[in-house]
Amino acid sequence: MAFDFKKEYKEFYAPKNKPSIVTVPRMNYIAVRGEGDPNDGNGEYKKSIELLYGVAYTIKMSKKSDHQIDGYFDYVVPPLEGFWWQDGTDSIDYAHKENFKWISLIRLPDFVTKDDMEWAKSEAAKKKKTDFSKVEFLTYDEGLCVQCMHIGSYDAEPATVELMHECIYEQGFVLDITDERLHHEIYLSDARKVAPEKLKTVIRHPIRKA
Repeated sequence: MAFDFKKEYKEFYAPKNKPSIVTVPRMNYIAVRGEGDPNDGNGEYKKSIELLYGVAYTIKMSKKSDHQIDGYFDYVVPPLEGFWWQDGTDSIDYAHKENFKWISLIRLPDFVTKDDMEWAKSEAAKKKKTDFSKVEFLTYDEGLCVQCMHIGSYDAEPATVELMHECIYEQGFVLDITDERLHHEIYLSDARKVAPEKLKTVIRHPIRKA
């Protein structure tokens, strides 16, 4: 049976819908950076997702190619994730999505190296006749965070975020969003197929001791 990160690492992908403190280890990702409203059908965000999945599935199916990756095991492609911010603030103004800056990303199994990813970019570009140069190999050490399962629309996230912040202040922590430590979302639902009120999203914020 294929290895499923969501099932094997439930502490990172299946938190309860009440805030909790977690230490997230360093992980490798494929990533695409961009800016603008994610709801724009012709915008950068939609294109970034297409690029990520193109590379992610090329790596997953490498077992059927001439490029055999050392240590490869069959796995389920992990969920789409995103880091989000807006310049000049450590909060997010959901009324002005055009000001979003983001990094879209998908986790990589540890056996995938940067060279493997570059091979996958090249293969995907040949097959899809598309430029994959924006895809990068990103290593991120998230560290101490507060997280919570948010159930509902993305625009309703502020209520969950408020609960997360109340939780950390009560336990002697403070928010630690910086240029390097960002608002993080993990998308467990397909927004094209699931009603907004039923969407499941892990929200994670970096914290530190007060």
